[in-house]
Amino acid sequence: MKKREINFGIIGCGLMGREFASAAARWCHLLDQDVVPRIVGVCDTNPAMLGWFTENVDTIRVATQDYHELLSSPLVDAIYCAVPHNLHEQFYIDIIEAGKHMLGEKPFGIDKAANAHILSAVRAHPQVLVRCSSEFPFFPGAQKILQFIREERFGTILEVQAGFLHSSDLDPQKPINWKRQVATNGEYGCMGDLGMHVLHIPLRAGWFPNNVRALLSKIVTERPGRDGTMVPCETWDNAVLACEISRERQHFPMLLEIKRIAPGETNTWYLRMLGTEFSAEFSTKYPKTLRTMAYTPGGLQAWLSQDLGSESAYPTITGGIFEFGFSDSILQMWAAFCDELAHSDSTRQPFYCVTPEETEQSHRILTAALDSNRQAQVVQLNSGSEQWKQ
Repeated sequence: MKKREINFGIIGCGLMGREFASAAARWCHLLDQDVVPRIVGVCDTNPAMLGWFTENVDTIRVATQDYHELLSSPLVDAIYCAVPHNLHEQFYIDIIEAGKHMLGEKPFGIDKAANAHILSAVRAHPQVLVRCSSEFPFFPGAQKILQFIREERFGTILEVQAGFLHSSDLDPQKPINWKRQVATNGEYGCMGDLGMHVLHIPLRAGWFPNNVRALLSKIVTERPGRDGTMVPCETWDNAVLACEISRERQHFPMLLEIKRIAPGETNTWYLRMLGTEFSAEFSTKYPKTLRTMAYTPGGLQAWLSQDLGSESAYPTITGGIFEFGFSDSILQMWAAFCDELAHSDSTRQPFYCVTPEETEQSHRILTAALDSNRQAQVVQLNSGSEQWKQ
């Protein structure tokens, strides 16, 4: 099979840039793909960060500290951009206006105003595919719950719970970084960095909240700086959002948990749905296990635990009995982006990466959460557009 090659440039050569490079290197792990990414350019203001790429990726033709070199290069078709939130607005707009397709990191702008400027550029360049990164919904358990949502298995939805939990910030001696500074991370704090992971599936299902009541916590107020002196931590560590959803004939609460200080939780993403006819839950803490409960009136109420194995959205060479992990979810997310770039509305499976419109919805929710916490009351939201694509 002759494969279409998509030449990528990477802006921001940190952890997630290396994850993408690793995913591209193991593209042969995917079965029956007619498209393949090639990393031809990298950019980082720290030249030491470029070394890993030039040493390990033999397709690179441009290595630079100036991202405009990637944008002006005819070799580059698309960009993966992973830079601090305060740079999103300028970088993303420049990428889009250069005509390069883009997968960018969340939250797609440091605040709602920056996000609005990015979306204006998106709308002015409809020929450019623009998506936001969110890999956890590509775990097989999450994909199963998406299938149940599409099939409307739940009856009357009683409650939705979703969350993303970290624990590394529990250590008060962990050095400060840009995510703890309002100037670089924004006022959202943990919500800006982790919230899109939590909102991806709810927004795709059309569950935009009527309102939100937020409880935000600043727990560690200072951390060691580069010279060892203590520096103020300005951003929120933890967030709990209680929302109300009204969709067609359904009305139910949705509880969102977004935390950087959740003791014992290394990197846990979860989704739990309770309904009158069917319930389901999945957590990356137990990546093979999907729990479901089917119920008929007067019948037994009992949870069923199922081992899923490696049953991914895009088939791979891995046998179905084996485990699925984080690097596999990254590979699946990139397969979805490349699939959509190559095939538009005829993608090989129905779940696609976060859209710009969904990032706009997330900013509305997170901005309302800041207002709610500040006012200590429920904040109303205007109706959001439904983004589900069958």
